[in-house]
Amino acid sequence: MKNNRFSFSKSSRRDLLKAGMYGIGVSACALPVPVFGQATAALAAQGKQRGKILVVLELSGGNDGLNTLIPYGDDAYYKHRPNLGIPKKEVRAIDNHFGFSRGMAGFEKLYKDGKLAIVHGCGYENPSFSHFTSMAYWHTAAPNSGEEYGWVGRLADSMAPEAPSNFLVNIAARQSLAVRSRKHVPVVFDDPNKFTQEKFFEERDILGSVSDSGKVENPARRFLLDTARSAKDASALVQEAWGKYHSPVDYGITGLDLPKVAALIDAGMPTRLYYTSYRNNAFDTHVFQNDVHKRLLTYASDAVTAFLADLERIGRADDVVVMMFSEFGRRVPENVNLGTDHGAANLMFVAGKQVKGGQYGTIPSLTKLDPGDNLIHTTDFRRVYATMISGWLGLRDTRPLLNGDFAPFEMFQA
Repeated sequence: MKNNRFSFSKSSRRDLLKAGMYGIGVSACALPVPVFGQATAALAAQGKQRGKILVVLELSGGNDGLNTLIPYGDDAYYKHRPNLGIPKKEVRAIDNHFGFSRGMAGFEKLYKDGKLAIVHGCGYENPSFSHFTSMAYWHTAAPNSGEEYGWVGRLADSMAPEAPSNFLVNIAARQSLAVRSRKHVPVVFDDPNKFTQEKFFEERDILGSVSDSGKVENPARRFLLDTARSAKDASALVQEAWGKYHSPVDYGITGLDLPKVAALIDAGMPTRLYYTSYRNNAFDTHVFQNDVHKRLLTYASDAVTAFLADLERIGRADDVVVMMFSEFGRRVPENVNLGTDHGAANLMFVAGKQVKGGQYGTIPSLTKLDPGDNLIHTTDFRRVYATMISGWLGLRDTRPLLNGDFAPFEMFQA
């Protein structure tokens, strides 16, 4: 990782403490000074923020696409999975070939209402079967490379080069590589009620009273002061938005942090890019997969469907789409533990009121597998990223962001 080397020769220890970092996932060694300091009152005065918003939902662990959208019309599926194959009578059919897992009533309705796009065979050349490595490739949109910035972070830099405050939000316990940016400081939080400054006891009084010190020549000190002030403002905004958010919409067992996204959108947060996840490698289903996997899919389907309903309630349904992915699929044949092992190509989903629902890409063959019994990818996953960047957010030149030319799908309403 490249480091920007700052000089602290003119800064006293008290200055550095006063400029201490707040708990929003900021790395002082990798970001130039952006524009900061938008206060809560100023945001409130602006009223509701408009503009297209992208929400990225990561299904961590490697979701089994074959048991999510079941190819019940293909006999090869049942030959590969004599025990794990979902019986035709339990499938929520959407055509004469495919159907959703039984608990995915929400996705079935979204699809039949034309609000859900399914992209087949998503992956990349020379796939990695390591969670960490493959996820890094998806996070950076740079397979088999050492790219240090995330694709969402690079997208933020391109959309808003002046790096306004609160443009990029990552709801997580720790910042994702996907949102790592040259210019932007992502707002990173988990529990809105506990989104406060991380500090040692000895630093409490100093860090709690960050003030405007006027013109500061030292770039390192200016950076830290601005970052601390921005973090404090973001904390106030998030807590205020969450405190005012009350929704009658039922998100199910787990909302996958999507209610927090809805709260910030409803409050008029100027965020255009949100990143969240189904955490803790939940979809790593090596053993006794079926019951656990069905529950996970039910929770995810319920949460996404509820989120879209909540957006309709607050009048923002036309402004938001949700893109869902997992770092890889599962191997086609079931294993001896009634589970599935790490695979390759997988499904991606895009949901929203402005989505042209349907199926995109070429369906991978279940009879022509790679030497490891994996699906062979038919769609480079960056085509879907390009679709979000160009088709939804309106940035026409995606090559610098994705390190290549990837033709977007025609996935959105005109």
